[in-house]
Amino acid sequence: MTISRRNVLLGATAAAALGPMAARAQTSEVAIGVIYPLSGASAQIGVDAQRAFETAADIINKNYDFALPLAKGEGLPGLGGAKVKLVFADHQADPQKGRAEAERLITQDKVCAVIGTYQSAVAVTVSQICERYGVPFLSADNSSPSLHRRGLKFYFRASPHDEMFSTAMFDFFDVMKKKGQKIETLALFHEDTIFGTDSANAQTKLANERGYKIVSDIKYRANSPSLTAEVQQLKAANADVLMPSSYTTDAILLVKTMAELGYKPKNIMAQDAGFSEKATYDAVGDKLEGVISRGSFSLDLAQKRPMVGLINEMYRAKSGKDFNDYSSRQFMGLIVMADAINRAKSTEGDKIREALVATDMPGDTTIMPWKRVKFDEMGQNNFADPVLLQYAAKNFVTIFPEQVAVSEAIWPMNK
Repeated sequence: MTISRRNVLLGATAAAALGPMAARAQTSEVAIGVIYPLSGASAQIGVDAQRAFETAADIINKNYDFALPLAKGEGLPGLGGAKVKLVFADHQADPQKGRAEAERLITQDKVCAVIGTYQSAVAVTVSQICERYGVPFLSADNSSPSLHRRGLKFYFRASPHDEMFSTAMFDFFDVMKKKGQKIETLALFHEDTIFGTDSANAQTKLANERGYKIVSDIKYRANSPSLTAEVQQLKAANADVLMPSSYTTDAILLVKTMAELGYKPKNIMAQDAGFSEKATYDAVGDKLEGVISRGSFSLDLAQKRPMVGLINEMYRAKSGKDFNDYSSRQFMGLIVMADAINRAKSTEGDKIREALVATDMPGDTTIMPWKRVKFDEMGQNNFADPVLLQYAAKNFVTIFPEQVAVSEAIWPMNK
């Protein structure tokens, strides 16, 4: 009898001959696939993600006094104390490479679940492969709203999507207008993959509903060698708020080009991505004082929830960086998936899926400012409350919503 591909067995070969039930009973390690860009232009994202997942695995596999699922005690008690083993794969920011790597993780490395992927375009193909094999996929940090609306049974996302993030932005605009600030016109600037397209669609819909005028809507080619023509259009439009949806290399090029052409937006409200990355601020941070980006994590939360600061210190020891919007979601992605595997008491895909469907994790047992983690019928957690962060004096501070804000917004950022 052979072992099902959904079972993970790294024990003795004699156990394998006994069949799946015996194999699960003797499992000493549970393999989880982690698929990120580990080479190419987005390689640093992948490296940071590795450190976030390793931090989470360390907390699961060892004993820590945190009010976090699986922190206390060692390993997964539901599987006899089995340890989580991470199997990393490099999708190189290529959806087809992601498809091939996901299949390899499932068929060769025998992972029981997959987590990824940073680029939403890669999440499309990876999640399709997982669906075909009946292996749960957790979208740790992908934000395109369309991802959870494809009718997939094995797709789950604990973090917000761009409609939720964009709603927070427009809620903020409404509040600032009530305080007397002039916010009438918007300029959308977005790359041409599913991330940028979905983001622009969400923002266009909200602008129409809330009465804001879009005076420029620029869709550009991702990883473009030049953005001069596009920035000239943005400068001519001179909107009250520039709203970019760009990955890191594009974000850096955009800011450099704006400086070269003498364009200083009155305000920038960014859809995260490159505008949350340390690499962007290392390169052009002197030109981004006052920029606002949406997020799903704030280190300010450590003031109310001390374990957030302690876990951040663990991550910083591995990466040399504080948690940001991506690495925090990656960390929680593994916690959520491992918690489900533990409650399933199995490495079978169907049973893990059932446990994910039953997930109901209180927000105060996470490192995020979320109400809870509970998935709807499409696998989306609608209780993941976004925050808005402003870059000031070389740090990000939470400015919205008001109940978690630690600072007033600097508005406009360029007078």
